[in-house]
Amino acid sequence: MKVLIALPGLHKFDRGAEIAFISIARELAKSGDAVTLIGSGAPRNPAPYRFVQAPSFTRVAFEPLPSFPLLRNECAYEELTFLPSLLYRYRPAEYDVTLTCSYPFTNWALRRPLIVGRRPPHIFVTQNGDWPAFATNAEYRLFSCEGLVCTNPDFYERNKTRWHSCVIPNGVDIRRFYPGPPQRQRFGLQSDRIIVLMVSALVASKRVGAGIEAISKIPQAHLVIAGDGPLRETLDAQAAELMPGRYTRFTVPPEQMPELYRSADVFLHLSKDESFGNVFIEAMACGLPVVGHDTSRSRWILGDVGFLIDTEDPAAVAHQIKLVCGSDRAAQDRRVARAATFSWETIGEMYRSFLQSVVASYAKT
Repeated sequence: MKVLIALPGLHKFDRGAEIAFISIARELAKSGDAVTLIGSGAPRNPAPYRFVQAPSFTRVAFEPLPSFPLLRNECAYEELTFLPSLLYRYRPAEYDVTLTCSYPFTNWALRRPLIVGRRPPHIFVTQNGDWPAFATNAEYRLFSCEGLVCTNPDFYERNKTRWHSCVIPNGVDIRRFYPGPPQRQRFGLQSDRIIVLMVSALVASKRVGAGIEAISKIPQAHLVIAGDGPLRETLDAQAAELMPGRYTRFTVPPEQMPELYRSADVFLHLSKDESFGNVFIEAMACGLPVVGHDTSRSRWILGDVGFLIDTEDPAAVAHQIKLVCGSDRAAQDRRVARAATFSWETIGEMYRSFLQSVVASYAKT
């Protein structure tokens, strides 16, 4: 198959959706498919896929701008500036199928009608949520696709009767993420503290502020946040007030993330409505106990190896973190085994099978 994956942040950011699409591209390419990525970043060599750079303005520049339909956040503004570059470089006849998780502009561009010929079938992936697929108001009325990849069973149940759908979770590179000795000195972290790690964009839905409040109640704990976003200054100020000297925030290159996980004692993630949550399985793969909000979706990912509670109570979160510190080797092995079921090799085969089914179905219409 000749596959196109388009997303503004490709090779520009190393966040959940971007990491997932690059990993999927690698697996498809390993299976013999010709994969092209179009994104705003720079080429990275070596790569088993073809990368086409389509410049856009960075989303950070748009954080102060107002929100309204079509331009609901800084990512939508960034996507709008990506649109002309994408349209200029996109050649529909060169591909058998296209993918994105970005709506509205990228989805519309990949589905644009042609004067001559027929565009390839389009697959939308619910990396950032499934509301484009089921909402019927505003710009969502114009959504369409030939295939819908649902990153969790909730999304599938909500959309299976309307779209050609399947459930495919995100994955983890188990060749990079595995238990090992901590590297605290490398990250400037003290060896005599409980290190609680959050890996998250600094936006309201991730509830990082709730994590700061909870960890402030554990005097011997140090909170490390790996991430950035529009709430950076607000959260830094909250931490400075509640837990001075026990808070570190930075961004970490992707190649250092396994070492950062291994340097922590506990992983904390408080989002209540995560489409999937790659960070859950990355932390599990490194053997970390995971404390998170109790939802059917998080239980589906973590199985019986996660520590899921009602995280509305900061004291309860703090208590749970103290309980899970120093869990035994057998518990760690169970977490690693659970994460291995989400290996990118397995996920890549699931994508390839679904893409083939969509291409075959589209050819018959």
